[in-house]
Amino acid sequence: MCPTVVVMNDDMTTEGFAPFGDYETWYRITGDVHSGVTPLVIAHGGPGCSHDYLDSLTALARSGRAVVHYDQLGGGRSTHLPDHGEDFWTVELFLAELDNLLDSLGIRGRYDLLGQSWGGMLAAEHAIRRPSGLRGLVISNSPASMALWSSEAKILRGQLPPDIESALDRHEANDTLDDPEYQAATTAYYDEHVCRILPNPPEVMRTFEIMAKDSTVYNTMNGPNEFLCVGTLRDWSVVDRVENITAPTLLLSGRHDEATPATVQPFFDHIGNVRWEIFEDSSHMPFVEEHERYVDVVDAFLSELE
Repeated sequence: MCPTVVVMNDDMTTEGFAPFGDYETWYRITGDVHSGVTPLVIAHGGPGCSHDYLDSLTALARSGRAVVHYDQLGGGRSTHLPDHGEDFWTVELFLAELDNLLDSLGIRGRYDLLGQSWGGMLAAEHAIRRPSGLRGLVISNSPASMALWSSEAKILRGQLPPDIESALDRHEANDTLDDPEYQAATTAYYDEHVCRILPNPPEVMRTFEIMAKDSTVYNTMNGPNEFLCVGTLRDWSVVDRVENITAPTLLLSGRHDEATPATVQPFFDHIGNVRWEIFEDSSHMPFVEEHERYVDVVDAFLSELE
């Protein structure tokens, strides 16, 4: 099935919606997917975010590759389904959506894939299935298991000022997560381990604002925030399956990242063709915190594969 497309010639981008069953997946292409250079597909985090906070990665089109951003179902400009429950929002759903997008854009035969946070978890699941067209994989700021993510979050919480850690513990015990004190303590954690540029850049704020309007997917699969992971992904892991990834892989993380080295280590230990770059002045968003270096590292990796 062909996607519905709106061409915007002023800035060399193409936007459209890929039909996905009864739903639609919004996408934007910067550049030309048929230029001869392998296109890069970017999977955002969440689950349930939008592509907006990753907008700066359009810079990767400077080498002539097309850069494909898309909003996963339930987020951004794609179809929202706030009445659907946890039996609907599954890893398999988002894998099928990604496959459908590749088919709709006619690039399944050759593409690179960059996934950030949850998007990296999704990208790992995709690569484990060894799709024939996947040429290169970038897993950015992503854990290999949610058990590791949660255990490391407890350590990071313990490094916060005592009053902030106490506020988190107290309100979680009392189930008063909407309390302003708890929200302020959550913000303190985010300022340290999610994005250290304050105030957050406009594209990052756009994603937070979009999620605030409909957090169905995030709340269902992850939980109420980044460190209290009680959703359907709480037992998710690819630790015992990442050895099946054969695509050349680049791992990226920040020194202050909530995706700590311990959460990334299984990827490095078990993927055969892998390298790992840590951004010393970044947390969970090195693409905005150390933008130029991040783009240079990814561009060099992808160009080498080319």
